[in-house]
Amino acid sequence: MTPEELKSLEKAVSKAKRIASERASELHDLVEDRLPAAYEELPAIAQATYDACRAWAEANAQLKAAAAG
Repeated sequence: MTPEELKSLEKAVSKAKRIASERASELHDLVEDRLPAAYEELPAIAQATYDACRAWAEANAQLKAAAAG
């Protein structure tokens, strides 16, 4: 893997982590500030948070594999 490709993977991991953190913050705000009244929002926000965290984990695994290989 070229240094440019590795740098690109690092950027993708960083972006995925930022998105996951934003989704986690949205979930936190929902739980802390708007529940129980906004309970209907919980499944969608929880799923978005899960998907963002999973995307980060996959990107991070790719980066680790590329760095090791």
